[in-house]
Amino acid sequence: MSQRNGEGQGGARARLRAQQRRDRARAKRRRVLLVAVAAVAVLGAAAGIGVLVSHRGRGGGTGPVVAPAGATGPDKLVIPVGRAGAPATLSVYEDFRCPACKQFEDTFRGTIHDLTGKGTMKAEYRLVTIIDGNLGGSGSLNAANAAACAQDLGGFPAYHDVLYTHQPIETDDAYADKDTLIKLAGTVGGLDTPAFRRCVREGVHNGWVRKSTKDFSNSGFNATPTVLLNGKNVYADTKHPLTPQRLRSLVEQAAKG
Repeated sequence: MSQRNGEGQGGARARLRAQQRRDRARAKRRRVLLVAVAAVAVLGAAAGIGVLVSHRGRGGGTGPVVAPAGATGPDKLVIPVGRAGAPATLSVYEDFRCPACKQFEDTFRGTIHDLTGKGTMKAEYRLVTIIDGNLGGSGSLNAANAAACAQDLGGFPAYHDVLYTHQPIETDDAYADKDTLIKLAGTVGGLDTPAFRRCVREGVHNGWVRKSTKDFSNSGFNATPTVLLNGKNVYADTKHPLTPQRLRSLVEQAAKG
């Protein structure tokens, strides 16, 4: 009996050691994956650019797709600003948590307002949730939904600017707090209404934001901001860096045909 018990115990120890080796191998594979994902996210954060690295950032999830009022384009994923027949179209893919998007807006805001106001250019905004996927959280999603709610009430341009003016640091998911988004709406005349509050709190346009993000992930672009002028990626042209004056010149050329 003593010998059989020893053999049984030896077999049990061998099985335990084998299971421990398998557990350690799985843990190692998980650590490697997490380090790789973190490295990509850190690189994107260091450059101030939102980069697609996970399914969470690609608009996964279910729910009704409710486009905001006046949305245009295929699947109504575009929020337009400016005269529909303008000779130049500036397409901007943005994330409200993305610091590089804020840098773009701070640099070009006045020029974009001037050109859209004159009718020589229209802007088309596509809202995505890259930073939520990179760093976790829901600030990108909630802010984009709130911006779509503002579009329903005709307040998108002003509220869009407010969100970038008050953008928290990238690692602070302050826009996940819907009360913060509603409080900021109070700085836009006539926007903080019961309809806006309900839209923000219920996430009425969350499905639409997720669909927009999924469309972006399938577009061939992988970072925010992505800025196109009449379909050409002008913001990524390192040989001819985009400046407010260059944007004006390109729009003037488009107006001349």
